[in-house]
Amino acid sequence: MDSRAAAGKNAAAMSTWFDTARFGMFIHWGHCSQSGWELSWPLVGGVGVLPDGQSVGVEEYHAGAKTFNPVNFDAHSWARLARQTGMQYAVLTSKHHDGFAMFHTRESDFSIEHTPFRRDIVREYVEAFRAEGLKVGLYFSLLDWHHPDYPAFRESDKPYRFGSFRRSTPAQWDNFIRFMFAQIRELLTNYGKIDLIWFDGGWERKPEEWKSAELVAMIKELQPEILINDRLPGYGDFKTPEQAVPPTPPNGPWETCLTINNSWGYNPSDTNLKSTRMLVHTLCEVAGKGGNLLLNVSPTGTGELPREQVTRLHEIGEWISRNEEGILGTTPGLEPWQFYGPSTRRGNRIYLHLLMRPYDSVSVRGVKVKHVIAARSLGSTMGLKFSRRIGAADMIFNPDPIGEIIIYTPATALDSLATVIALDMDPT
Repeated sequence: MDSRAAAGKNAAAMSTWFDTARFGMFIHWGHCSQSGWELSWPLVGGVGVLPDGQSVGVEEYHAGAKTFNPVNFDAHSWARLARQTGMQYAVLTSKHHDGFAMFHTRESDFSIEHTPFRRDIVREYVEAFRAEGLKVGLYFSLLDWHHPDYPAFRESDKPYRFGSFRRSTPAQWDNFIRFMFAQIRELLTNYGKIDLIWFDGGWERKPEEWKSAELVAMIKELQPEILINDRLPGYGDFKTPEQAVPPTPPNGPWETCLTINNSWGYNPSDTNLKSTRMLVHTLCEVAGKGGNLLLNVSPTGTGELPREQVTRLHEIGEWISRNEEGILGTTPGLEPWQFYGPSTRRGNRIYLHLLMRPYDSVSVRGVKVKHVIAARSLGSTMGLKFSRRIGAADMIFNPDPIGEIIIYTPATALDSLATVIALDMDPT
């Protein structure tokens, strides 16, 4: 079976937890965080899609590995925050493009084990998040701008150009592939069950160069139930659009990954934060299209999550506490023409996500109006009044007419971030 056929088979047999998880935490962290630099890209001179990124010398960038000491790192506090925010899973950068391993590895001394901190960050993360009942994922960059056989990125390689990469000899490449496979084997052997592996950096080589089919076979042998994203060339259990909600949902399972500001790593110079309302609305839109939102946080060099990011998560968590049933574990609801906004579904209950304040009512079209039995705003026990609008002929001749439901929305029923209305349907 080739890798594309395997991708289709695995996507069809995917574990259901991801299909309806809806919300997760992405964690971009590395030794560069102590300098307030974006992960990896500064060492190659920056990249246009990260407007608040930096450009630093290669040696200056890598030198940070010798001093990284996040003494305030507390994986359990991160895990509790993720759970309280309503997140169902998390993904940590075990190794980014800069090649620095946030885990103990026998394959290289360029890792957290050889810093003043020494502790195994991946182990502490996995154990803490698992203890909170969250699914555990690991990010791993295929490319490695530090490894000599990749080959390592040099000052003379600047500026970085997509599609134009210095290549190693065949013998060097074979050695690098052995190294890469060995590190992935460590991650999937030494930390118990890993629910998801999130690859990145595959654009610099072809599937056959990465040995994607062989890699997938090894991964599935080590972790039979693991999910693999679509950034391993030629493979993918789920798709990963980035920094936006796709206008139409991709085929099959998917998640969109999103930053709170414009940066993935800790970057105090980037103060352009998305509002809590914008983040909640994005979550509603993603859920309404059947996807998951993987929202990024950026720990500092000493191991804390930035205060402004924590504030956003607390506010989202408060909203989730009122509206959880309309997001987590749901499936897509109505067709776009039926309701002007996202909608989700759980059995015979439809959830209407009001991302714009209504004047005095909202409408749902194309439903069997006699089957609608109740409407209420989540977070409130107060029922909402509604009326039915049916065409004259249907009213006379059709015992089970399709028409429009008009739900009246007093100001007392509205949520300051996003109102979710539950519409109960009689299944008979």
